[in-house]
Amino acid sequence: MDIQAIKGRSELTKHIRHFFEQKGYLEVSTPILSPTLIPESSIANFATQYLSDINNSKELYLVPSPEIFMKQILKEVNQSIYQISKCFRNKEQLGAHHNIEFTMLEYYTIGANDEQSIGITEELLYNTSLKGTPESALPPFIKLSVSEAMYKYAQVDLDKVQTIPLIRQAATHLGLNLPPTLESWEDTFHRIFLTFVEPNLPKHKPVVLTQYPYQIECLAKKIHHSPYRRRWEMYIHGVEIANCYDEEINEEVVKSYYEKEYAKLVSERRASQDVIPDIDYSFAHIFDSSYPPSSGVAIGLDRLLMVQLGRKSLEDLILFQLSDMLSSVH
Repeated sequence: MDIQAIKGRSELTKHIRHFFEQKGYLEVSTPILSPTLIPESSIANFATQYLSDINNSKELYLVPSPEIFMKQILKEVNQSIYQISKCFRNKEQLGAHHNIEFTMLEYYTIGANDEQSIGITEELLYNTSLKGTPESALPPFIKLSVSEAMYKYAQVDLDKVQTIPLIRQAATHLGLNLPPTLESWEDTFHRIFLTFVEPNLPKHKPVVLTQYPYQIECLAKKIHHSPYRRRWEMYIHGVEIANCYDEEINEEVVKSYYEKEYAKLVSERRASQDVIPDIDYSFAHIFDSSYPPSSGVAIGLDRLLMVQLGRKSLEDLILFQLSDMLSSVH
């Protein structure tokens, strides 16, 4: 066991709690088992079975994030909140930057938008950094819009490739091999982004990529009269560390997202027999006129600890690696 990693994690979580307490955030604790999930077709889920001789048996799901519960709390307390929690995502590759079980810091700031959350996150990283954290993992952040990054590193003007045929043409021009059957605009975008943009992002300081394409479905507000959303992601040493939304709080928009994303999820998973989680359409009803505007940020704490300790792999600091435990089972 790596004693430095154990002590570093303890110190980091202590600093985080002190930071948010000083800021007036309320710490919450929510379940890791849920009877329903927010539909996200890009995230594979874990399911288990609740067995009872008295109550009806029921399929339950390990949460991929605490969002479904935290947003309900946010409405009730009308106060900025945060949580450090265990989360689970199936089909993740066990390796340097991925694990199926991980620790997430998620915080929602009442009255803040995505731009203001950048400043809050810079302050968080500055005040919670461990001794010896490299300068390359400390603020200030380098800020680029996704369209700026796509043009800089792939010479693709996103404003001019807003249809599937046009973005396919751009990908082919870059030498990428595309499937003969039409894939979604989002899938082709990610081919370009992951091949040309993500590997070339600056490594000497954290990078925040703002204004993600609206075609990537999520519960971030769409920017008016623009093909982008109020969403950003932060990278350190080329590794994605954080994700932020200016949270969508329009009930009809949230309901529409549920319907479209769940239909996509069912279509993609029915043949593969992957887990199709139950969803609760009434979740959209919490977004009435009393729901507070907020911005939410999710940070992968294992990855943040990795870069603060100067490690290259999560395997250096996660105790009881699943890959090791599986290999020892005969």
